[in-house]
Parts: sequence; structure tokens; C-alpha cells
Amino acid sequence: MTSEIASEPIVVAIKVEDPALADRLTALLSDVPGLRLARANEPADIALVASHAAERAAQQDAAALTPREIEVLRLLAEGATNKSIARRLGISVHTVKFHVASLLDKFEAIGRTDAVAHAVRLGVIQL
Repeated sequence: MTSEIASEPIVVAIKVEDPALADRLTALLSDVPGLRLARANEPADIALVASHAAERAAQQDAAALTPREIEVLRLLAEGATNKSIARRLGISVHTVKFHVASLLDKFEAIGRTDAVAHAVRLGVIQL
């Protein structure tokens, strides 16, 4: 990396719905060495987006899960098989399959691992 490239600041765009928070962030970040806030409609190297709508959507996703689905999801995250989950929860394998299918549908996931990844990203479970 040349010194010319290294000396160019990283351009950061910030989109925050709360104007007071946006002003605070702008004030805090304006003096950071090697960083420059993007002007309106200027391309940026990084975009920071904070949205209460996204947080609410994640909370609604978590609220849409039943307590049993959350239990199944946690066991999926551990890598448990349907048979193992059934034994641990005292339910049938058929019921586990039903819960897994429901989780895949709710997270619009393509598989068990994808469902767990979505759940972690949304903060429904922690690894």
C-alpha cells in the first residue's frame, strides 16, 4: 500500500432516523483521524445505517416464535439431530420436524444452518 492511498481518509455515510442522534454521531466522528463524513449524495466507502424499524422487525421476528420453537432453535444451534431434539424435549420426531419446518418458513431459510444464522443475526439466540 502506498503512503498516498494510506493517507486518504475513509469516507463514511451515516443514515440515522433520529436527527439528534445523527448530530451527536457527526460531532463525535468529525474529528477522527483518517475518517471523513460523506456529503449528501456522495459515494462512501462505508455506510452506517441505524433504524428503529430494523430493531422492531427483529423483535417482532423473535416474538413470532413460540417458546418451543426457540427451544428447538437453540438445540439446532448446538447441532442436535431431530431424534436428539425429540429425546431432550420429550416430544416426537414428527413434532420436531414440524417445528423445524416452521422455523425454516418463519426465517425464510434454506436449511437448518441458515435458520440458525438468521436467528443469530436477529438476536433471537446467541452462540
